[in-house]
Amino acid sequence: MQHDSIWLTIVGLIIIISIVGLLIAKRISPVVGMILIPSAGALILGHSIGDLVKYFNSGLDQVMSVVIMFIFAIIFFGLLTDAGLFKPLVKRLILITRGNVIIVCIMTALIGTIIQLDGAGATTFLLSIPALLPLYKALNMNKYLLILLLGLSASVMNMVPWGGPMARTASVLHAKSVNELWYGVIPVQIVGIFLVLIFAVYLGFREKRRINRAVEKGELEDTQHVDVHKLVEVYERDQEVKFPVRGMAVKHPWVNWINVILTLAIIVIMLLNIAPPEFAFMIGVAIALIVNFPDVDEQMNRLKAHAPNALMMAAVIIAAGMFLGVLNETGMLKAIALTLIHIIPSSVGPYLHVIVGIFGVPLDLLTSTDAYYFAVLPIVEQTAGQFGVPSVSTAYSMVIGNIIGTFVSPFSPALWLAIGLAEANMGTYIKYAFFWIWGFAIVMLIIAILMGVVTV
Repeated sequence: MQHDSIWLTIVGLIIIISIVGLLIAKRISPVVGMILIPSAGALILGHSIGDLVKYFNSGLDQVMSVVIMFIFAIIFFGLLTDAGLFKPLVKRLILITRGNVIIVCIMTALIGTIIQLDGAGATTFLLSIPALLPLYKALNMNKYLLILLLGLSASVMNMVPWGGPMARTASVLHAKSVNELWYGVIPVQIVGIFLVLIFAVYLGFREKRRINRAVEKGELEDTQHVDVHKLVEVYERDQEVKFPVRGMAVKHPWVNWINVILTLAIIVIMLLNIAPPEFAFMIGVAIALIVNFPDVDEQMNRLKAHAPNALMMAAVIIAAGMFLGVLNETGMLKAIALTLIHIIPSSVGPYLHVIVGIFGVPLDLLTSTDAYYFAVLPIVEQTAGQFGVPSVSTAYSMVIGNIIGTFVSPFSPALWLAIGLAEANMGTYIKYAFFWIWGFAIVMLIIAILMGVVTV
């Protein structure tokens, strides 16, 4: 049994490191990497083609709702872009922020924090990226900074009981109430929100310097030292060329008020859990087509225009289902988690929870959320408990250390959604964001120790 576990660990690590490494190096496309590499690993371990089909079906169950949501969300926001709905919003955002990169970064962090209140990362990205991406492009800002700030602020807010990690932790500890578990970590969460805003200011200054250097080299047009109204004019001209307004909104601008009401209705339906996001966007697409494009031929043309974006990322997420299914169902993820714990010397027992917490973000790239909480947490809790470490302290250390890395892991379907919405590359994003996010998680863990939330 031990021998099997070692082989599962070795093959699992090779699969994950190969995929992440090749994605970062841009040597392989996500679809190819996440389908072929796990399949080859499973076959090497002696699993059959029939087994692979079962694993794929299992993984598909995990991501199918995200795939459907993604297809219809992309088409929905594409139709509203065609109708010109977002142009006034972006113009207003440029005027509010005065085109200031630092203010945009702060606003992004605030938006991520507020929208994540419902505990769903997919909703956060769906509602914020389509609105903010045009602003980032207009100001020559890095789209990977947008995903980083949203992901960081959302992960801090994700400590709420309905966010997922707390519920998993409560079930492992057999806690009476997930709310009671959350109350202990609220002070750290509040400090974390302020830290995200401070970090947003720092990253804003850093981004401003990068843009200024590019302007001096003649690589970018200056958007930092121009009159804000001139900036709006440039944005409008650029949009007229790239995204001319189509449909009923050209002749009847009041149609966009119907689009606003429709968008708000979908947001309310999602936030109040009246219906799942994929259902809400599917209905939204149908209504948006009728309202904005009464002509059937034009409806089909608009669907064809947005289908390539929607289907390309849908293919990636389905491939991620294969990746998740193989690693979960073969037991590779669990084996990796258990092996990592067993190789730690017993002399570090009293500090085991803190050590695992420190490596929480890298572990997110090696184990799925379920594997981390249902396989690693029980072992660390029992082991550290033998050295007098309270169970709740172990739980807080592991949650705080890991939760910040939620949206830097290829195991997160919501992150694939963000990558698709921002027209970004997963490997480039991991390379851009990983060390910032890991560093932030370690700072949060140190603060939790200083506040006495995590005992050492």
